[in-house]
Amino acid sequence: MTWRIGIDLGGTKTEIAALDPGGAIRLRRRVPTPPGYEATVTQIAAMVAGAEAEIASTATIGIGIPGSENPTTGLIRGANSTCLNGQPLARDLAAAIGRPVRLANDANCLAMSEFHDRPGSGFAVILGTGVGGGLVVEGRLVQGRNRVAGEWGHNPLPWMTADEHPGPACWCGQRGCIESFLCGPALAADADGPGARDASTLPARAAAGDARARAALDRHTDRLARALAALINVVDPEVIVLGGGLSNMAHLYEDLPRLIPRHVFSDVCTTAIEPARHGDSSGVLGAARLWP
Repeated sequence: MTWRIGIDLGGTKTEIAALDPGGAIRLRRRVPTPPGYEATVTQIAAMVAGAEAEIASTATIGIGIPGSENPTTGLIRGANSTCLNGQPLARDLAAAIGRPVRLANDANCLAMSEFHDRPGSGFAVILGTGVGGGLVVEGRLVQGRNRVAGEWGHNPLPWMTADEHPGPACWCGQRGCIESFLCGPALAADADGPGARDASTLPARAAAGDARARAALDRHTDRLARALAALINVVDPEVIVLGGGLSNMAHLYEDLPRLIPRHVFSDVCTTAIEPARHGDSSGVLGAARLWP
């Protein structure tokens, strides 16, 4: 039994947590993610060194990233934090920290945290700076042959309206990706125009009577319902867990169960929509569990 450190590397924040040999969280903190690849590697190494000094022990290191490793080259691909793409992140972090690290997609880490002790099948969704997902079937994380299972955010938004078509340009090179409609910066821009990136105040503004905020939230919820319905049509999970910063919006859990069924190819839809048990820190706990 040993200490385990998990790190959740996000587009705007990086969080670290240390779990003692019994699995209890003994340390947890988050800092802004710096711009640039080298600065990111340096910061993560410094966070690990600081955490281990505080717990007075070495630990295994698991890191959730907003992308995935190419299974052949070990280079990062598909990260919305684009400075990571094409980089040997695991190798460089191992060199900076002084021992091997394990990487996984951040949505897979969320899924590992949420479903490791739940029966049946489930899908974990990250709604934050990016949009992704992780699939668990009968307690087993499914990564797929190309390690892209769950990359739900880079499918096109289903049942687009005339006003939505062909959709915004996505950083991945396509147009109309689910991520380009549903990520936090897209929601903020829908409400407040190009350049806006912070959607955290929109629910409070809508509750106070801000019609522009209310309309943007309604469009976002409707689009999310369509995207989740398409997911249910393919995977039909027992529960969908929402994580990431936008998962804190309470109206999603009231509105989605009403909106999703109209798009599901079934005369019944009882798929549960639940917030992550550990809030937006669930991913960092899953990262710590990348090591047994």
